[in-house]
Amino acid sequence: MQPGDELPPLEIEITRTLIVAGAIASRDYQDVHHDAELARRKGSSDIFMNILTTNGLVGRYITDHFGPGATLRKVAIRLGAPNYPGDTMVLTGRVEEVDGDTATVRVLGANGIGSHVTGTVTVTVPTASTASTASTAPVVPAASGEAG
Repeated sequence: MQPGDELPPLEIEITRTLIVAGAIASRDYQDVHHDAELARRKGSSDIFMNILTTNGLVGRYITDHFGPGATLRKVAIRLGAPNYPGDTMVLTGRVEEVDGDTATVRVLGANGIGSHVTGTVTVTVPTASTASTASTAPVVPAASGEAG
């Protein structure tokens, strides 16, 4: 893991089921995440993904790349263009900094209308020498920027 390393892209199909299931799983019952008619009345073209689902997908992207021993230390994201059903979000990442077994990765998730999510993830990836003593306690991610 070196600064400048690019993570392979991850394509995620944005389905109604993904949007609604993510909202339910995160206990976000706002109608804009499950009721298309009410979402339209509030100015949206359709239901859209909530920030907690996006946060989880960003975390998955990082841990899928760095492996099951990876520990997310900080997730700081900001939402932009909504993820609507029928679109595809492509997550990409680039290692920005490395300090021992900890890296900061800049993440971008783009869909057909623009940047859905931007931010950074700090992740610890145990090396062979630290794997037996590494903490696996999760850290609560920080997220900001959702309207609705």
